[in-house]
Amino acid sequence: MNTELLDALEVLEKEKDISKETLLEAIENSLLTACKNHFGKADNVKVNIDPVTCQFSVYAEKTVVEKVEDDVMEISLANAKMIDPKYELGDIVNVEIKSKEFGRIATQNAKNVILQKIREEERKVLFNQYYGMEKDVVTGVVQRYLGRNVSVNLGKVDAILNENEMVKGEVFKPTERIKVYILEVKDTTKGPRILVSRTHPELVKRLFESEVTEVRDGTVEIKSIAREAGSRTKIAVWSNDPDVDAVGACVGMNGARVNAIVNELRGEKIDIINWNENPALLIENALSPAKVIAVLADPDEKTAKVVVPDYQLSLAIGKEGQNARLAARLTGFKIDIKSETQAREIEGWLDVDEDEYEDFEEYKESQAYEEAQRQEAEEAEQAEEESQDE
Repeated sequence: MNTELLDALEVLEKEKDISKETLLEAIENSLLTACKNHFGKADNVKVNIDPVTCQFSVYAEKTVVEKVEDDVMEISLANAKMIDPKYELGDIVNVEIKSKEFGRIATQNAKNVILQKIREEERKVLFNQYYGMEKDVVTGVVQRYLGRNVSVNLGKVDAILNENEMVKGEVFKPTERIKVYILEVKDTTKGPRILVSRTHPELVKRLFESEVTEVRDGTVEIKSIAREAGSRTKIAVWSNDPDVDAVGACVGMNGARVNAIVNELRGEKIDIINWNENPALLIENALSPAKVIAVLADPDEKTAKVVVPDYQLSLAIGKEGQNARLAARLTGFKIDIKSETQAREIEGWLDVDEDEYEDFEEYKESQAYEEAQRQEAEEAEQAEEESQDE
């Protein structure tokens, strides 16, 4: 038994995840290459390797002739009979080749063949491993900045986080652990090239899948996501179980689940709303936290007219139009928002249901109204502070 070779193959198989059969095939090819370099050709050379013991033998098939004209392909009758007296003219004789007799160049070439095969297989294994992770979220360790891009180590290979896939204002320190979304895995001669993202909406979806059991097992379904990375994300969820509250499941006890995701996204606000097949109700939910008086949606044209209370107009539109923009992206509708006064001034723009308006009057007496006013005041104050800082 060739214990040294067997041990070496087992170590390679464990460390590089390359099968022993592949390595044995590489050794066989290397021996054939060595023979070709040593003898000039190897058409009649055969290699036998026992996969269990790793014992190998190399021999050349030579034809018995009266007069030898080609030492590589032929053997004289006298020499053949010295191996076995039964050989006659025209027989095929297996002549053992001692690999120790190979020259330095032949040996070096054989070594290069093995190393090249190991590198190819290692690259293939890495590509297959990370190709299976494409469109998924992984944890990486920040290595260094490459210009404005960042090199992130994913374990066995480094990925590239391009500047346009980074959240504006995010700064990373070496050895910092971050979660990234694998955009694409390419196979190159230098190994797999992996592109990752911190801005992709799917990053948020995958984070919810990892944090929320109900999303992971399919009880709660994420129907739509709209994201402005680093600022705010709106996510519409639907429960397939009437006994499970979709929004509550995603928020978690005391907001534990959603807060874990917010922390990973470094403070990015996340609005979780209930999905509804009715476009009007979906748009009303999407404009949260603003209160909506009425919605007139046209499913064919994918447009919607929305009336909100006068004092809620700025909240519905959001800072620099963000709330309305994310709601439009989330629902797929082009949304035109008007205050109650504006809607009444434009004749025929939208007939507001009086019943809904009475509900609105009741709403103004509720605690929810006070909370909405407080939130609007806080956002206005924050906007003013940011404006002064600028």
